[in-house]
Amino acid sequence: MDAIGLELTRHTLSAIADEMGSVLRRTSFSANIKERRDYSCAVYDRDGRTLAMGDHMPVHLGAMPLSVKHVRAAIRLGPGDVGIVNDPFQGGTHLPDITAVLPVFAGGRTPAFYVANRAHHSDVGGMSPGSMPLASEIYQEGLRIPPSLLVRRGKVDRTMMGLILANVRTPVEREGDLLAQWMSLKRGEQRLRELAGRVGVEKVRRDGAALLDYSERMMRAAIAGLPEGVYRFEDALDNDGISSQPIVIRVAVTVKKSQAHVDFTGTGGQAPGPVNANYAIVMAAVMYVFRCLIREDVPFTEGLMRPIRITAPEGSVINALPPAAMAAGNVETSQRITDVLLGALALAAPDRIPAASSGTMNNLSFGGFDSRRGRAFAYYETIAGGMGASARHDGADATHTHMTNSWNTPVEAFEHIYPVRIGRYRIRKGSGGLGRRRGGDGIEREFEFLEAAEVTLLSDRREIPPYGLAGGGAGQCGSNAPHGAKVRFQMPAGGKLKIRTPGGGGWGPVK
Repeated sequence: MDAIGLELTRHTLSAIADEMGSVLRRTSFSANIKERRDYSCAVYDRDGRTLAMGDHMPVHLGAMPLSVKHVRAAIRLGPGDVGIVNDPFQGGTHLPDITAVLPVFAGGRTPAFYVANRAHHSDVGGMSPGSMPLASEIYQEGLRIPPSLLVRRGKVDRTMMGLILANVRTPVEREGDLLAQWMSLKRGEQRLRELAGRVGVEKVRRDGAALLDYSERMMRAAIAGLPEGVYRFEDALDNDGISSQPIVIRVAVTVKKSQAHVDFTGTGGQAPGPVNANYAIVMAAVMYVFRCLIREDVPFTEGLMRPIRITAPEGSVINALPPAAMAAGNVETSQRITDVLLGALALAAPDRIPAASSGTMNNLSFGGFDSRRGRAFAYYETIAGGMGASARHDGADATHTHMTNSWNTPVEAFEHIYPVRIGRYRIRKGSGGLGRRRGGDGIEREFEFLEAAEVTLLSDRREIPPYGLAGGGAGQCGSNAPHGAKVRFQMPAGGKLKIRTPGGGGWGPVK
């Protein structure tokens, strides 16, 4: 194998995924995609195996292969077709995340590659604006799309598009974002065809297979560097928003030679509220955490998961069955899964694992009617918190961590688009945990609503704080004033909402 040629192929495929993301961001309509960058793009081989991912969102990237799998199984994709899906029980994660898949033909009768992207849409219908409701079943959360064709032979299926737009509060924005996803896929298709034209389809396929094997070897070496044993840890979500009971997530990570078994047996059962997750989310969290064990730069391919076996009991909060509500599983439960995995691995490699970060995406969604512009509005954002400290560094302040890699919506853009003002936006000093290395501080963000709006909050770490490690203190819990952690309410014009996000845990005892 030509190592230099393989490296060139690797970086070319990654660049294609990154360029797809740039096209999606620049052509999208919503602040959620254009400003917050709540999207991800990836390249797959003819069998749907991940060859390259953009530098986007871990909770999307690790879960997207199942979306590609379900679309390929349900639809025989031809040239110019684009399949979409958001159903959590058919490869999706939660309903606002719509995944689009396009086959890439390069001289043959069957696809040589696939490209896919996933974008979080600011509204897909359901009982609350923003489609992140405090729901008790998935039917309340919005439009559920099984694997379906949005584009047929290069032309938008207006029936399918019409069905989607008839069920959302902001149809112009939704159509713009869906078309942006299509244009992103077309750019990926163009670049893959150019690559195949330069070096040949077979060389790209061989290099793709070699990248999968190389990633596997790197992961096996990282696992083999851990002491053999069984490492157990548990943590909990504060509650599911409907009951007040904490929801425990337990894991046992068994390391043996160059393999790992990640077993979530003992995790709490499927919840009445919307914190349920599915297997795709579990897979994304496991892939992210174990990828972080590899010190070297490694191709982010599906080969990383070959040495890892996952047990996620059906009917639990991390592998829920229909008709479970799923809105917060992708954003809140994914963070707690990450926390318990890192807590377990800290027992095996205490100097390499950081304390818990804020552990919540602090989800805010709202909507109503903007009388100034004479149109409906719907908005969704996640708010950053503190990063956990490690043996080497203090935790970073005011940053998105782990399963989210999104940005904030700048105040200027936010106030220009929505009838809301940001009264305060600053670092929440002193919220990080104490220790030899101090946890990062969270954020304080205050909203003043100029129009009446319906608001939903889905947040966590309001009761159970982010843990410290090696004797470090816990980060401070967050708060939402004057409301609770998971709540839906009517905000009058002139009303204010203040969100304080958690700090990260500290590492090591205070000297």
